Amino acid sequence: MNIAFIGLGNMGAPMASHLSKQHKITAYNRSPSKTQAWLAQHPEHKTANNAQDACKNTHVLILCVGNDQDVEQLIFGEQGAHLSLTKGSLIIDHSTTSSELAKRMHSKLKPLGIDYVDAPVSGGEQGAINGQLTIMCGGDLQPCEQAKTLTQCYAKSFTHMGEVGTGQLTKMVNQICVAGLIQALAEGINFGQKAGLDMDKVMNTLGNGAASSWQMLNRSTTMIKQQFDFGFAVDHMQKDLNICLNTAKTMHINLPTTKVVSEYYSELQRQGHGKLDTSSLILRLNKKT
Repeated sequence: MNIAFIGLGNMGAPMASHLSKQHKITAYNRSPSKTQAWLAQHPEHKTANNAQDACKNTHVLILCVGNDQDVEQLIFGEQGAHLSLTKGSLIIDHSTTSSELAKRMHSKLKPLGIDYVDAPVSGGEQGAINGQLTIMCGGDLQPCEQAKTLTQCYAKSFTHMGEVGTGQLTKMVNQICVAGLIQALAEGINFGQKAGLDMDKVMNTLGNGAASSWQMLNRSTTMIKQQFDFGFAVDHMQKDLNICLNTAKTMHINLPTTKVVSEYYSELQRQGHGKLDTSSLILRLNKKT
C-alpha cells in the first residue's frame, strides 16, 4: 500500500520505519533535515515538498505532528492534504491534540468522503522504536478497524475508545496520570537521597511492590543519575497538560495536581530546560533543602 507519513520526529520516524517494511512510504516533514535523515536510512522510499504532494496517489495519510494548528494546516491549509486525497481515503492522526480539533477535522472531511480517526499514542520514543506503542482510537468503527490493521507493526495494543474525539480524551487521562506519577517519583527519590538512602537499592526494592509504575521502572535510575535525555520533552508535556487543563475548564472539572505539575513544568521551561525529558521535574527539588 502507498502511505503518506507526515511528521518524522522522535516518535514519527521509527513508526514510519516500521511501516516501511510492509508498505511504500512517501515521507514529509516540515523540517527538511529530518526527512533527509529518514530517507538516508530508507532510500527505497520517497519524499515530497508538501502535504498535498505527499498524498498524491495514496489513500492513507498518517500524521504525527505537534499540535492542533499543525494538523489543521497540513490537512486544510494551502497545499494541504485534502487537495490530493480522494473519496474513500483515510487519515490516521497520531498527534496529541484537543478533542475539539478531532471532531472538527472529522466533520470537515466527511463531506469529502475522507475518513478521519484520532489515534494518539502512549509509550514514548522507546515504545515507538520497539514497536510497542499503545494506541487509543476515536472514530467510526470501520476506519478504526482499518487503522488497527495498518498500525499493528508499531503497536502492542490498539483500542477503539468510541466516537471521534474519545482517543484524545483518553490520551488526556494518560497525561494527567503520568504527570502526577512523575512528580510523586521525583519527591520520593529526592526524599530518599536527602535521607541518605542507597536509592538504587530502594528503587529495586519498591519496583516489586505497590509503588511500582512504568515511570519508576524506566526512569528512576536516570533520575538518580541526573540524566534527562530520554524520551518525551518537557515542552511537549506542557503542551499536553495545557490541553488537559483547558478541556477540564470547559467541562467544569477540577484537576488540582495536574495544575500544580503544569506550573512546575513552566518553571523548568523558564529555566531553559524545555528540551529535557519529563523526569527532569526532580531538578526543582534537588535545589531545595
